[in-house]
Amino acid sequence: MVRSISQDIWLDLAGLYADYASAVDRGDWDRWVEFFTDDGVYRLVPRENHERGFPLATLAFSGKGMLKDRVYGIRETLFHDPYYQRHVIGLPLIHSSEHGRIVAEANYAVFRTKLSELSTVYNVGRYLDTVVCTPVGLKLASRECIYDSELIPNSIIYPI
Repeated sequence: MVRSISQDIWLDLAGLYADYASAVDRGDWDRWVEFFTDDGVYRLVPRENHERGFPLATLAFSGKGMLKDRVYGIRETLFHDPYYQRHVIGLPLIHSSEHGRIVAEANYAVFRTKLSELSTVYNVGRYLDTVVCTPVGLKLASRECIYDSELIPNSIIYPI
């Protein structure tokens, strides 16, 4: 862990993670897009592919245009049983912080609740993030959601 980062930046980073979880858990998809820089990258990757350096991702979006397209798909074109999700995100571990660029990771667990059903563990893994300081606060330049299980539900609709 990098110990030279200021407490204010670390608290801002923890706040970014909490705000992100709140937005996706509430289904505030327009806000989800705004967590990223204009050329931000979002990828959902199986752990095995990440560890072996394979480029294949379950979901991969580059830039706000692709993120907005996913939001459009969620709202207008993807048909699925409605469900709620709830994120539990661990405290961020800082790997490096230089020139307004932070490389961090945090463990996550996402629970899913379908209407009239019990909650289940939906997806578990870790975020590997590159976060940049911008005039409006911290933004994700990239987020890799590296999930642990080799098995995933037959469709992942909402961002992890």
